[in-house]
Amino acid sequence: MSEEKKLTTASGRPFYEKEDSLTVGRRGPILLEDYVLHESMAHFNRERIPERVVHAKGSGAFGTFTVTHDITKYTKAKMFSEIGKKTDMLARFSTVGGEKGSADSDRDPRGFALKFYTEDGNWDLVGNNTPVFFIKDPKKFGDFIHTQKRHPFTNMKSQTMRWDFWSLNPESLHQVLILMSDRGTPYGFRHMNGYGSHTFSMINANDERFYVKFHFKTDQGIKNFTDEESVEMAGKNPDFAQQDLLEHIEEGKFPTWTLKIQVMPEEEAKNYKWNPFDLSKVWPHGDYPLIEVGKMELNKNADNYFAQIEQSAFAPAHIVDGIGYSPDKMLQGRLLSYPDAHRYRLGANYEQIPVNRCPYAVNNYQRDGFMTVSDNGGRSENYFPNSFDNIKKAEDYKLKPPRITDAEADWYDRNASVSGDDDHYTQPGDLYRLMSDEAKAHLVHNTVGSMSQIEGPKKEEITQRQLQHWYKADKELGEKIAEGLGVQINF
Repeated sequence: MSEEKKLTTASGRPFYEKEDSLTVGRRGPILLEDYVLHESMAHFNRERIPERVVHAKGSGAFGTFTVTHDITKYTKAKMFSEIGKKTDMLARFSTVGGEKGSADSDRDPRGFALKFYTEDGNWDLVGNNTPVFFIKDPKKFGDFIHTQKRHPFTNMKSQTMRWDFWSLNPESLHQVLILMSDRGTPYGFRHMNGYGSHTFSMINANDERFYVKFHFKTDQGIKNFTDEESVEMAGKNPDFAQQDLLEHIEEGKFPTWTLKIQVMPEEEAKNYKWNPFDLSKVWPHGDYPLIEVGKMELNKNADNYFAQIEQSAFAPAHIVDGIGYSPDKMLQGRLLSYPDAHRYRLGANYEQIPVNRCPYAVNNYQRDGFMTVSDNGGRSENYFPNSFDNIKKAEDYKLKPPRITDAEADWYDRNASVSGDDDHYTQPGDLYRLMSDEAKAHLVHNTVGSMSQIEGPKKEEITQRQLQHWYKADKELGEKIAEGLGVQINF
């Protein structure tokens, strides 16, 4: 038996009166003097913090990343400096559109967020289980997410809203096709791939820049629910993915993923057939094959879900020496919005929370603010430069400046035909034609089931508009969806 501990108030005063309130007489009113009652209820009233606007329902675990292949010719990041090097890390998986109490098996993309605790700071890779996304300009993000949430009048999810937005934004087709396939309902988190999705950059010791895509391939094998199975599981166990991940780790059956990267030399980005910074498109593996890097293993559950998973905060702005950004518009938007969301949800000092804090060194002049849980710099100066401390600018960590090829500012059309950015159909069509007959049948079945829920006076208009997109991607696909919906294609 461990040493017995005394029950205390938040201020540390031992007390006995935990279960009975102070009253005037056995059946009389409660006295204001009962501070323990007030402290207990006041804290209870404040237990909930704002849930994430997106990725609210999630699971996570700690683990390690181990380098298995040499990529130092592409990056000087210390995390990848030698074969066999291990880096502690945290992973958080999530659904995207659902609230915190939603079902893990719902048809939805899955978040795939990773935090690597490196000696050069924390590196956050904040992606999804798909290599593309619905939109490619961050100005559209708020409107898009509104369509995945609840209608302002009915307060219910609306397939009409979803398909109206998707049909008016054909850039979404690639991601919608993946979402409507069985990959939209993965069998928990262990059996799905993860992607950085955006184009990032790597800088090597010679100061050469390469553009990269990150792929985490599940070693458990891809496994998905069918649409009917996902609906059934939502009723049986809405926390299926959480339970599956937690129990496997507790039993010592540690899930692993293999990190592979695609690498594009900086000069090749100028003339590649696709915009390499377009989040709605992939780089075909035939052009840029996968290069193996290392192994991610999740081997320790959080001891306290709220402290270590709910309060975890990931932001693509958090890079380390040797890893950088790209002109990907969605990435550029997230550099601002993700830290801002954390400051709203967790406070300005969210990076002082232990799960988010770099375990090596944090030296800066940020001071004060709500929930300062560090020593706040102690007696040291809070301005830079000064004549008293020994904190210096890190000359050997100076960033390589981004290369600007077009210096004229404008609100450029993200889908301009002159730049070839209006081809929303080739890649989705290619993906469909790569699918097995069974996968194609499931895609059509799932799409018909979803589109059949479009309702209201604009039903035919929305349906026909979306059918055009399916048809342009692949004639057979468009015809099969139209047949399943029982409508004639009017174009």
